[in-house]
Amino acid sequence: MKSQFRHVALIGKFQAHGSRSALEDIAHFLGTQGCDVAIEQDTASNTGLTQFPTLDAAGIGAQCDLALVVGGDGTMLGIGRLLAQFGVPMVGINQGRLGFITDIAFEDYQDTLKPMLRGEFEEDRRWMMQAKVVRDGHCVFSATAMNDVVVNRGATAGMVELRVEVDGRFVANQRADGLIIASPTGSTAYALSAGGPLLHPSIAGWLLVPIAPHTLSNRPIVLSDTGEIAIEIVAGRDASANFDMQSLASLLHGDRITVRRSAHQMRFLHPKGWSYFDTLRKKLHWNEGAG
Repeated sequence: MKSQFRHVALIGKFQAHGSRSALEDIAHFLGTQGCDVAIEQDTASNTGLTQFPTLDAAGIGAQCDLALVVGGDGTMLGIGRLLAQFGVPMVGINQGRLGFITDIAFEDYQDTLKPMLRGEFEEDRRWMMQAKVVRDGHCVFSATAMNDVVVNRGATAGMVELRVEVDGRFVANQRADGLIIASPTGSTAYALSAGGPLLHPSIAGWLLVPIAPHTLSNRPIVLSDTGEIAIEIVAGRDASANFDMQSLASLLHGDRITVRRSAHQMRFLHPKGWSYFDTLRKKLHWNEGAG
């Protein structure tokens, strides 16, 4: 059967060893399945794959009906934030480490992709976060995030004091090393190592997870993702805000970081029969040693 996807963009983690040959192999495979292949602009320039047409994110959004991402979750998040506004679905082939959202093993990609290209897949939509830093009433920084928005203390400073509000209502002043606002996707990232719970991606919620809180009764809380979370810097030097750990804003006292649900979703495609629990078992090594 002919591929359901006519024009496929290929995005790669070009820093990885052997990435050029892997991308070239996948591109030729896609051609055998009847797909026109384009290479994302930065991927092409960094790997020297010049025998295929190249497109930037806007070009992929306008011309392609599938993005195939080869790398780890960071690679997927980076391109996903750019493509979400265009509604382009993405498939992840894992060349990273954990791979919670790049879930196809590279050695299995041909057998796995063939039925997916024919339309046999599970679609998984994930809401993104829209965040901004407000200083003296003016927005001085804005970013989207898929995993988390993290407010951190300075590298050489003590803890920060943060005023937390939800939908304009005061929650608490927290003294801690920082605070994480995580999506269900981000619940398996930094929030997990800070003691937060796992949140199934079908739940329309966010996690608010303190990092090393001064008061041990400050516990993680699950909130609806339909409202607004605001964090104000009350005290502490050299604080910063990270967005998916891929963009950074330096913060001053009185700055407010506000987080709302983005207007856009990332669209992930998984092999037929995919289960979130299969991913957790595999990536978190559950049931290891069970007889």
